[in-house]
Amino acid sequence: MSAVTFNAPAVPQPRASTKEWIAVLAGMIGAFMAILNIQITNASLLDIEGGIGTGVDNGAWISTSYLIGEIVVIPLTAYFSSVFSFRRYMLVNTILFPLFSIACAFTHDLGSMIVMRGLQGFAGGVLIPMAFTMVLTKLPKAQQPVGLALFALSVTFAPAVGPTIGGYLTENYGWQTIFFINAVPSAVMAVALAATLDKAPMQLHLLKEGDWAGIFTMAIGLSALQTVLEEGNKDDWFSSPFILKLSAVAVVFLVTFIWIELTVDKPLVKLSLLKQRNFAIGVVVNVLVGVALFGTVYILPQYLGQVQRYNAEQIGNVLAWTGLPQLLLIPLVPMLMKRFDARYIGFLGISIFAVSCFMNVMLSPDNAGDQFWIPNIVRAIGQALVLTPITAITTAGIAAADAAAASGLTNMLRNLGGAVGTATLGTVLTKREQFHSNIIGQSVTLARDEVHQRLDQLTGYFIAHGVSDHALAAQQAVVVLGRLVKRQALILGFGDTFAVIGVLLAIAAIALLFAEKPKGPAAAGAH
Repeated sequence: MSAVTFNAPAVPQPRASTKEWIAVLAGMIGAFMAILNIQITNASLLDIEGGIGTGVDNGAWISTSYLIGEIVVIPLTAYFSSVFSFRRYMLVNTILFPLFSIACAFTHDLGSMIVMRGLQGFAGGVLIPMAFTMVLTKLPKAQQPVGLALFALSVTFAPAVGPTIGGYLTENYGWQTIFFINAVPSAVMAVALAATLDKAPMQLHLLKEGDWAGIFTMAIGLSALQTVLEEGNKDDWFSSPFILKLSAVAVVFLVTFIWIELTVDKPLVKLSLLKQRNFAIGVVVNVLVGVALFGTVYILPQYLGQVQRYNAEQIGNVLAWTGLPQLLLIPLVPMLMKRFDARYIGFLGISIFAVSCFMNVMLSPDNAGDQFWIPNIVRAIGQALVLTPITAITTAGIAAADAAAASGLTNMLRNLGGAVGTATLGTVLTKREQFHSNIIGQSVTLARDEVHQRLDQLTGYFIAHGVSDHALAAQQAVVVLGRLVKRQALILGFGDTFAVIGVLLAIAAIALLFAEKPKGPAAAGAH
């Protein structure tokens, strides 16, 4: 019996052809550019707001409108790629994406910018799940970890370098140039996809079978939810009638959407996939990681801009250190996954990511770009180890026929987690700043000698620098002291916000351990 086993020839592992790899790599360019464009405006918002003549309060819509477009279209991608054919749908959106992007550069007011960014997101959102689907359908199981690593590079590296690229272009060439950079990569991608994707006939008859009620309720519900999250903090949440009505719309439409998806024969979003333990746990972890990925890229530029008065290029240079190390580390992850259990690699990566957030909890006025160097490198190491194993765990039991549906659901929820997270973290920052301002304000009173001494010093400074009226100099001293209190409260608020992100990542790390060991390449080294 042993002789038979000894002489049995090794079964050759199927390998993807060069043509299939070119298609997958072209898809990754699309995913990278689509995700890059969520964050590319973050470091340049003040310049764009000035360019189109809108206030700081409304500037966030430049990012949000793009994200709404992406979140709405991602779950539609599997259905529309069946109707219009994978190749045709992918190529059309590859061409529309840079066209809408270039149109953003020529807008002159907030309304037209929101429309163009929304349409850009609607085209770009298609490219993310399509790239993911190609990994699962064009690569054999043995090579999928390599494809997933490439996808992870797109998802985690793009948000990190987005503000860096945007900041550099804005400071040196003007904010309009950040919308032109999609043209060349998109052209390369379109040529590669046209040459490698197989032609297939359209199936327009599927339009009659479409889950149009699901599409309508999802689009309205998600758009309303995102608007509530974006505007809520500014309008003091439920004390605003507008936010209250919009919240009711979001709840009604999203609950209706879930009910439709659970009852129709051919649902737009296959929620039944969540019955699979690993897929459900993977989706939860993906959402929490999405909050952290988008949240850290949102909070750190805010801190550097508001507290340290960094310009767009300086902010980008600080954030670059969260991206560059990932270029070196992510390609090594498939090799680690052959030796170790994917759950433990993911747990380690999320834990390191959490530690990097906790390193930023004790912020002080001295914490500027240089002080973020080590936390950002630690964060880059953690992020590099996160997405590939999580994706392998999430997709381990998914049949090839469900690949597109699984891709749409996971990518939508990760981006939705990022959108919800960014809005929630903005509220946490505001509330914690108010809390600390009250606490510090109770200590900084005229009843204390230190406060009197500080005010006298500041008054003397203003008199020495040309303010002849003593009363005016004393008034300016009080204003400066108030600003110092506000700045310190803001710094402490940022520290608390990083702590919240760290706690969410700790929850995600623990949740991942409850997944079953994935079978196949992801678990190859864990026997």
